[in-house]
Amino acid sequence: MQKLKRAVSVDQLIKKKFIDIPLPEGPLKDLIGTPERSGSWFVYGESGNGKTTFLMQMAKVLASLSKTKVAYNTLEEGARKSMQAAVEENFMWHVKNSFMILDREPIPELRTRLAMRKSPNVIIIDSIQYAYLDKRSYKALLADFPKKLFIFNGHAKGKRAKHAIGEDIEFDADVKIRVEGFVAFSVSRMSRGIQTKPYIIWHEGARKCWGDTQVDEWLKA
Repeated sequence: MQKLKRAVSVDQLIKKKFIDIPLPEGPLKDLIGTPERSGSWFVYGESGNGKTTFLMQMAKVLASLSKTKVAYNTLEEGARKSMQAAVEENFMWHVKNSFMILDREPIPELRTRLAMRKSPNVIIIDSIQYAYLDKRSYKALLADFPKKLFIFNGHAKGKRAKHAIGEDIEFDADVKIRVEGFVAFSVSRMSRGIQTKPYIIWHEGARKCWGDTQVDEWLKA
């Protein structure tokens, strides 16, 4: 008979220490609160709505934090001109000592990198469709690197994730962020199901998509 894992008592759970992400006060913290630096987040939306810009903005905030090193695995675009533009537009050289671009690094090679000392502790995978993961390999990646945070970018059809693996990650992720019309919307497990304040990725684009009144309401909230 398989040996069962020992149950965790209430006292043990309450006393357990977690590594949080101490986000500075501002739009990103308003969006997702203070989550753990482990597990998975899922960012999804249709093409042309600002996902890459949002991921780069988020990477910059995370890389600016103490003891946080971010790797952006650009599986879909590669280290090409479009990625160069995203890096330049978001002034990523401000965090160049704690931020790296991985040029279409396959998951087996990424695993080798993450097993090394002083490897990145936040990994952005853009996008999940090009990672060639299924539910089993996704779960194995998280289980093998329990002290890492994986942020997956995925495509969407309407307001839901596209493809089976996207649906699986959307269901499993601790933080789910939907990008639409240059605005990011999130419902985090840390917020206990309460809708948090939307994050404006690009003000001009958001105003064209949602209108001045709606954007002004979000900014005042």
